[in-house]
Amino acid sequence: MTKPLKIDRVSKSFLLENGERFDAIANVSFEVAKGEFVSIAGPSGCGKTTLLRLIVGLEADYEGEISLRGERVTSAGLERGIVFQDHRLLPWLTLEDNVGLALLNAPLSEAEKQKAVSDHIALVGLNGFEKSYPHQLSGGMAQRAAIARGLVNNPEILALDEPFGSLDAITKMRLQEELKRIWSAEKTTMILVTHDVEEAAFLSDRIFVMDNKPGRIIKEIAVDLPEPRDRASPDFGRIRRLVFEALRDGSAIARSQNDYEI
Repeated sequence: MTKPLKIDRVSKSFLLENGERFDAIANVSFEVAKGEFVSIAGPSGCGKTTLLRLIVGLEADYEGEISLRGERVTSAGLERGIVFQDHRLLPWLTLEDNVGLALLNAPLSEAEKQKAVSDHIALVGLNGFEKSYPHQLSGGMAQRAAIARGLVNNPEILALDEPFGSLDAITKMRLQEELKRIWSAEKTTMILVTHDVEEAAFLSDRIFVMDNKPGRIIKEIAVDLPEPRDRASPDFGRIRRLVFEALRDGSAIARSQNDYEI
């Protein structure tokens, strides 16, 4: 399986107001195969979102190398879409117009754009709501619309930054299943940032576990589970346990390093 996305020894720091530098992530390396679903799991503040923004090209100043098909990523591009935790739909536009925004710079005719919008609204199960405004949609429906907008350009990679983090547990579970169906249909490479261990185990081919101070990958876990996945199965519990153990061990290492520094 080819691995067109490569992250090689990537580090990113920020200059704080007091003049000190904060190391958000340090020496992160991994590769992602075409059509693969990977998750980056870890506690808040470990640099997951910073890493995702670098992959998408929303941040250009970093050390190391992020490359897609051999070309360094330095800016955003149509080949990389993103879905945020907040759906970010514009309240004065209808659902179809919000999805269509992602096609403003696409080299397509108006008829082709309309078909792409229609096809992707159908893909996420929102037929009949094309003329609805964001305030007329539930939270789950708005996130479906955001996923349609992220996919309408047929990107090679769709990045998802905790897209279901603000939803209730039942809606979150349903949308995880919906995302799994969409991924199976579209074969788009997906990179999910999450702090939800069960979500990572349910959706992913591989899970990269991160810890902080600075953000770094401490373990890679292959999710060798059959489809459809059973959240109640012993094997599913085994994957969850592996992730929790990695998070626990990483935190223990961080605490011991801090104690030594003091």
